[in-house]
Amino acid sequence: MAYKSILTVVSTEGHQRQLEAAIEITRREDAHLDVFCLGVDHSQTGYYYAGASAYVFQESIDKAMAAAEDLEASVRKRLGSEDIRWSVESAVAQVGGLTTLIGMRARFSDLVVLTRPYSENASPDAEAVTEAALFEGAAAVLIVPEGKLPADFGSRILIAWSQSEEAMTAVRRAMPLLKAAERVEIAVVDPSPHGPERSDPGGPLCQMLTRHGVKAEIAVLARTLPQISDIISHRATEIGANLIVMGAYGHSRFREAILGGTTRNMLGKTQLPILMAR
Repeated sequence: MAYKSILTVVSTEGHQRQLEAAIEITRREDAHLDVFCLGVDHSQTGYYYAGASAYVFQESIDKAMAAAEDLEASVRKRLGSEDIRWSVESAVAQVGGLTTLIGMRARFSDLVVLTRPYSENASPDAEAVTEAALFEGAAAVLIVPEGKLPADFGSRILIAWSQSEEAMTAVRRAMPLLKAAERVEIAVVDPSPHGPERSDPGGPLCQMLTRHGVKAEIAVLARTLPQISDIISHRATEIGANLIVMGAYGHSRFREAILGGTTRNMLGKTQLPILMAR
């Protein structure tokens, strides 16, 4: 299996570098790139005095439509000189309607390319778009920090293996990249001796990947730092990895939003591309 349908969602002109990353991956995979230009209406009509909401709502919709049209024109101009297969579509939605809008498009994509949803430069809608692709779209999502891919992207991959269903889904979705990699490390952090793999953490996964021709090996890591995300990031840097593969949101989104979690911490801190799925 290869990635043949790649989707990227842009909502601001600042997503130009994200588009460049999507173009690069599309060319590499000989795929079709779908670009979805999003105009978001952030109005909250319930907060206006009687009679004013209709005017404010229409003005906000008009602005969102104009922004989406301008963005689509810009993307079409950029893609016009490319030798890849591509299509561009634009739409307008209120914040509450993003889930269905993005989820339906992500559902029929092999890979969704986005930037980090938790950073200083992230758009206000980045979190909603990312979660819609993961949950409603059930898609593999490649998060590219600051919209830039390493020159040797995918040559060395670290799998953050937690023996969970989400991690297994991410591995399966990442198989085209894993098979093409020069080296893949299955990193298991402080595994429980009573877990499903017991005394052989990562062993069954390594066997499965090896049978697919993946050059895989296992590293069992002690919990030397307070957060799992810090251990994973440190190990990725240590081995020179240029892609991390991991399951997303093993806990509920609400819990991670309030208490934090590995997914949220990784998306907020790491400078490496991450392929996530659940």
